[in-house]
Amino acid sequence: MARTMLKSKIKKRLSQSKETVFAPKDLLDLAGRNQVGRVLGQLITEESLLRIGHGLYAKARKSPLGGNVIPEKALPELAKEALNKLGVTVVPSTAERAYNSGKTTQVPTGRVIGVKGRVSRRIGYGGKFVTYERLP
Repeated sequence: MARTMLKSKIKKRLSQSKETVFAPKDLLDLAGRNQVGRVLGQLITEESLLRIGHGLYAKARKSPLGGNVIPEKALPELAKEALNKLGVTVVPSTAERAYNSGKTTQVPTGRVIGVKGRVSRRIGYGGKFVTYERLP
């Protein structure tokens, strides 16, 4: 009984939030870590959330093309939002800077994200992960 109340509270909080990426610590004011973790696991099973990294979850939906579960935003956007949530400074990568300045016409894929400092988190889903480029 209490778990269904917690589940509805978490679903309401996630649906009302403008953020796409969540960590369990964002929901700890509703219940303990274990309870929140169990509910997040249920939401993954129901395909309304997608796990994109250790302790990182993203809002998800079913793809109209293949029926797979996909996040609401593209992977580079999710990764940048997650890194900001973790306190990592995100800067344009070398390829992005070259494209924006007009030095090249090669459009960057966005899978390489420029960061200040060291990052050891793997962020991605479905076998696709972003890589990091450490910049001063």
